Amino acid sequence: MAFIEFVALISINLGLVNLFPIPMLDGGHLLFHLFEAIKGSPVNARIQEMGYMVGFALIIGLMLFLTLNDLQSL
Repeated sequence: MAFIEFVALISINLGLVNLFPIPMLDGGHLLFHLFEAIKGSPVNARIQEMGYMVGFALIIGLMLFLTLNDLQSL
């Protein structure tokens, strides 16, 4: 039972993190759709591309930071 609760907790955590408004994640896609709904027209493709690049850089930077933080604790 403890294992099932642990797996459920990880799944919920992953789902919530995926909704962060970072363009590479699903929350970023929702953010672009929100901008489109407010503006009334699609967001420029170049702006979306730049957003995805920035989002990718943020995710890679976070992964590097967490990896280095874990390695320092050894």
